[in-house]
Amino acid sequence: MNILLVEDDEVDVMNVQRAFKRNNITNPLYIAGNGLDALAMLRGESHVVPMLPMTRRLILLDLNMPRMGGLEFLQELRADDKLRSTPVVVLTTSNQDLDRIEAYNLNVAGYILKPVTFANFAELMATLNKYWALCELPS
Repeated sequence: MNILLVEDDEVDVMNVQRAFKRNNITNPLYIAGNGLDALAMLRGESHVVPMLPMTRRLILLDLNMPRMGGLEFLQELRADDKLRSTPVVVLTTSNQDLDRIEAYNLNVAGYILKPVTFANFAELMATLNKYWALCELPS
């Protein structure tokens, strides 16, 4: 599984990396700081960062980001014939019902609030790892 983390907060990026390491999650982790960079990586348009492999992709998506936020990114992703089936799990601090409803209307696989403590964050990553290991995802 190739995981694209779309996250602008460096502390949250480091927490995901630390949680992966703590739980021995060895999946390749690609990082985009906003929705525009993530789309470029997914479409193979980015010359600065490595292109994400075309198969076995999962996106962990923050909602509150500069340039292109998570919900705008989801709208673009779902409108793209080649990318629309890519599974997305929202990982955010937004507890707003409107954000949750719109995300699910855009066919996210899950909507998860970021835990406050690192121990809970690491446990969340371990649970997600078990989940995506069991799922049969599109190629």
